[in-house]
Parts: sequence; C-alpha cells; structure tokens
Amino acid sequence: MNSNSSADLVMFPGQGSQRAGMAGHLLERHPAARQVFTAADAALGIPLSALCTTGTAEELAATDITQPAILATSLATWQVLREAGCAPDAVAGHSLGEYAALVAAGVLKPESALRLVQVRGRLMAEVARQRPGAMAAVLGLAAEQVIQICDQAGQTGLVEVANFNEPLQTVLSGEAEAVEAAGRAALAAGAEKVVALKVGAPFHCSLMNAIEGEFAAELDAHTFADPVLPVISSVTGDYLRDGEHARELLRRQLSGPVRWVDVVRRAQQLPVETYTEVGPGRVLSGLVRRTDPDARVRSSGDERRLGSLVDVFAPAAPVPA
Repeated sequence: MNSNSSADLVMFPGQGSQRAGMAGHLLERHPAARQVFTAADAALGIPLSALCTTGTAEELAATDITQPAILATSLATWQVLREAGCAPDAVAGHSLGEYAALVAAGVLKPESALRLVQVRGRLMAEVARQRPGAMAAVLGLAAEQVIQICDQAGQTGLVEVANFNEPLQTVLSGEAEAVEAAGRAALAAGAEKVVALKVGAPFHCSLMNAIEGEFAAELDAHTFADPVLPVISSVTGDYLRDGEHARELLRRQLSGPVRWVDVVRRAQQLPVETYTEVGPGRVLSGLVRRTDPDARVRSSGDERRLGSLVDVFAPAAPVPA
C-alpha cells in the first residue's frame, strides 16, 4: 500500500457507467492511457479510441461495443493511477468490471481481458436478439422480499434477481412480461419505485445459459494466472482462490447474480477504509455509500477527480536542502 493512502479497495465499474466522451481527458492528457487505447484498438480491430472520445451515446449503447469500451477506459485509468503509485490492498469489479480487476491483480493480460469481453458482449447481444428481455431496478425493498416476488411472478415467465446492488436496491432480469409483473408486485409490496433499465440484454439471468458453452471455450483459450493481490469476486462476494477459480467464476458470472452488497461487506472485514472507483462514472461510489455510510469513497471518471487521485498517490517531492 502506498504510504500516503489508507487501506484501499480499488473497484471497477460495469455496464451502465458509459457516457459519450468518457475517455477524452485520458487520451488528451495522459500518455499511459494512450498506450492502453492504442493496444486495445489493435487487439480488437475496432476504433475504441474514437468511440470513447467522439462516439455518440447511441454508438456506445450497443452491448458488443459498450463492454470493451468501458473495460478499455477502466484499464487506461488504472494505468495512470498505477504509474502514480496506486497500490491497493484488494480489488473488485461489478460484473464486467471484474475483468479489469483481474488485470489489476495479474490474473489476466490486458489483451486477453479485452478479447474475452468483446466475445462476451457479442454473445450477450445475440441472446438479446433471439430472446429479447428486460431489466428493472427495485428500490426500497429488502432483497429477501424481491426474491419472493420473483418466485411468485415466475408463473408468468422467467424473472430472476440479477444484481444485489445495495441493501435496498435489487435488479430484476428476465423475460419482459415477467419482469413487468414482478415490478408491479414490488410496488404493491411497498417498493419506493421500480425503474426500467435501458440495457442491451437481460444480463445475469438464466437466459444467458444459452451462451455458456461457447464462452467457456473462449475462456479456455486464455491463460489465467494466480492473483498477486486479493480479488473479491462479485459472483461469490468472497475472495478468489486462484487462476482456475477466476476462469470458472467468469463462466458462472454470465447467468449468476452480481453480489455487490456481499463484496462491500467482505471489504468491511479487511477493514477497507477507502473505496476508489477506477473507470468511467460514479455508480459504484453511490452503491458503496448506501451500503456503508461511513465509507470514504472517491472516483476517477473525469480529469478533476483523476488529477486529485494522482496527487494523492504520487510520491511527495523531496524537500530542498
């Protein structure tokens, strides 16, 4: 850990954190970030650098573009902070963000993570084309109540919990009619509101079982090393054991729920004092604050915030004699 900072969990965001121009400041001001994007463009054969600086929100919304775009932006931000001296006690990622966490922990090479995410996005988009679904966030109900509602609404079709994001925010995923029925039942049970999510596919539910075999074959084509620092998996809410465990969890992640509340609870046991969100947006920062109100949270999604973190991690200048 850098001597200038407290116990730190670095966390990487998932899909939904993208925004137009999200990497403009990185490519304009940080050579380390430009190197990451140059390598990403070459590895994937798509102009991620352009998409993440001048691409429209509509262009970034396609799942097969969104996922590598967020990953590349997160990895570029991480490289800037790592070169500044960021050395966390542990890392974690929310769904897609787990790939960036595995790169930070030395489990995956950046090129492997980018290629895996490109395939992941393509396969998920194909599921959405063949079996369109929906996702919705339920606010104001305990997760146990939402699970029961899913069980009851399952009579109308497939609906499952996709994300345990915070104690009173749980995300539904599945077939559109069943998700809508579960949303109505949640409101009747006292939910503050139910928000339909604009997503490219019904993530983290059994509809994704259709692509598990093909993605497992892709996972087998890449090398997974043992982590060089602790990784808290959003699949289990617990620590990653080794490289083979990471490979298995990425397969399970397709259709399993994101257990972000468990990630934060595990981090509290370290105990983590500071949560640093590395990548676009501040979604995870909000989730952490509402799970652990005493947490110190900081983000890096724009130049002002990134510059402040660089100043935190950079070694102090020597005092003149």
